[in-house]
Amino acid sequence: MIADKRSLVTNAAIAAAVLAVLSIAALAGDYFLARSRAPAEEKLVAALQEQVRRDASLAPKLEADKKRIADALLARKKRINWISVLLIAAAAGFLSGSKWLLKHRALPPPMPRKPSHAAVSTRRSTPLPCSSATTSIDLSFVDQVVIREGRSQEAAIPILQAIQAHYRYLPDEALARVCEITEITPAQIAGTSSFYSRFRRSPVGEHIVRVCHGTACHVSGARQITDELRRNLGIPEGADTDPGRMFTVEEVACLGCCSLAPVMMLDGRTVGKLTPASACDALPAMPPVEAI
Repeated sequence: MIADKRSLVTNAAIAAAVLAVLSIAALAGDYFLARSRAPAEEKLVAALQEQVRRDASLAPKLEADKKRIADALLARKKRINWISVLLIAAAAGFLSGSKWLLKHRALPPPMPRKPSHAAVSTRRSTPLPCSSATTSIDLSFVDQVVIREGRSQEAAIPILQAIQAHYRYLPDEALARVCEITEITPAQIAGTSSFYSRFRRSPVGEHIVRVCHGTACHVSGARQITDELRRNLGIPEGADTDPGRMFTVEEVACLGCCSLAPVMMLDGRTVGKLTPASACDALPAMPPVEAI
């Protein structure tokens, strides 16, 4: 659909450009033709005026020539006005088509990227399900988002939000694709994704567990609950997701349920009055996690 519309807009822009060139040529030709005729017509009128001084009977001829010259000037002005309107319309059509084509220009195919040493190390240390390990990220979604949001640096946040909503985090491959086909730089993406806490640079688990660490929950044992959840799920130090990507445990400032402290939210469902043991019991059953 986009390709067909791009072809249609391209043809329309070319036609508008040709029309604009023809309009300019017509205006230029009309101008030089009028300039070439003006001296002869002025000389003719001057000669008739001199003859009228000597012979008054030639006055009607002088008036007729003056009227002919005046009518020609009036017709030329009307012709110039119409050609000018046509030129403006053609130029506007060409500029609008060019702007649309620049905004929706065809995207280059994604370049194959070799996995970095860090990525290889992560895959070796963190076993993933077979389906995740063998399935590459579909970058066509990134191309669609860029077409919708634009390629300027001002579109960085909407693009990252769309990528986060689709993949549930910001994959390195998707971010590299964004930098490849837009004006957004890697430094801008790094700064934006690190400044806003909602952006994630690592995959999330199938279930999201948010443990409240507000004042009421903190004094009621939120730290012990978080530590027990991490130990029970086998989440490594410095990470927030278990190796099998089943659970992601996050610490949040407040869930607004102080009367239920300590409290956590599991996939949008609130569970309160917790102890370390009841918090673990509230989790859905998961396959056993290999020792790290």
